[in-house]
Amino acid sequence: MLNNIKGFRSFYTKATAFSLAVIFSAFSTFAHEEAHKTSPEGAHDTTATVQHDSLATEAHAEAGHHREEKFDAGKMIMEHVADAHDWHLWGHTSIPLPIIIYSSEKGLDIFSSSKFNHGHDDYNGYRLEHNTVVAVNEDGTVNEELSANLWDISITKNTASLFISLILMLFIFISAAKAYTRNPNTAPKGIQAIIEPIIIFVRDDIAKASIGPKYKKFMPFLLTVFFFIWINNLLGLVPIFPGGANLTGNIAVTLSLAVFTFIIILINANKNYWMHVFAMPGVPVWVLFLLTPIEILGVFLRPFVLMVRLFANMTAGHIIALSFFSLIFIFGEMNVVAGYGVSIFSLAFTLFMTCLELLVAFLQAYVFTLLSAIYFGSAVEEHHHAEEHH
Repeated sequence: MLNNIKGFRSFYTKATAFSLAVIFSAFSTFAHEEAHKTSPEGAHDTTATVQHDSLATEAHAEAGHHREEKFDAGKMIMEHVADAHDWHLWGHTSIPLPIIIYSSEKGLDIFSSSKFNHGHDDYNGYRLEHNTVVAVNEDGTVNEELSANLWDISITKNTASLFISLILMLFIFISAAKAYTRNPNTAPKGIQAIIEPIIIFVRDDIAKASIGPKYKKFMPFLLTVFFFIWINNLLGLVPIFPGGANLTGNIAVTLSLAVFTFIIILINANKNYWMHVFAMPGVPVWVLFLLTPIEILGVFLRPFVLMVRLFANMTAGHIIALSFFSLIFIFGEMNVVAGYGVSIFSLAFTLFMTCLELLVAFLQAYVFTLLSAIYFGSAVEEHHHAEEHH
């Protein structure tokens, strides 16, 4: 077990170093893109030939437009945090993703998101506005009625990230399972040494402690949800493909996980659980009129809290890091020297936040799994008098 823990520490150290290196490279790319958009130097160079060449005049006007355009930090942050129909790599380079649209009038349409040209062009009667596909008329106006009835089942960035994480999880667990099959009586090595301590941790410190003797039937779900959240949290910290998607910061994903927990509670809840919800033993009848509605509300609030906690914490981490990136360009528009000066502190704090997010990635997976196990434990808990008699 000690060797397994040492292996896990080594893996965590390497993952931390890799994440820091990726942050440096991503910062350089991001800074280059934004500086290209807002730098006034391009306007100065174009001015030199503006009186002698008509093409230079047009370039000067365009550069002046970029110079006057203010850096919108809020727009930049929301674009990076929100879902998208393509996977941005660098500059104007991105991986197009499939657009799958169904409407009662046009039927099923499948095409690449590159047809929209990053939202600048219409294609086949559709347009991409604020990462949402809408139907348009021949004159270019939005067809509100048709847009309201569109079924958009496109493979977005978060959906693609979901498939990537599932493939990664299958690879990890199938590889570990095959290693156990080949060498059943030997000490775990490689990926086994990383996975085994975590599985034992979830089993002993979460499932057994919170659920009790009936923990085994809940272990598949608890292990799946723990590794799913943890792996996707880590992928979200890597700003380059195949990372960079804010999957666990998507309210639909956290809602789905919370609904699974809620359904499992309802399926496995025993008579004692429902008795405590509708008519808590030992409580005066007049108090039940106040207590029972609160308990019923609590049944629905528990999964709701699970959903909001994971969504809010993971999204906030991305927003904080991007906010400190934005300070560089906000101060850079005021003064070039101020931009370079702030960049040192912004980068240092962003690196600190990234290291902190490595801990938060694990912590949020732990909290979601622990609370789910506690709810399962309360649902299957037997009456205390029956346990004493047994």
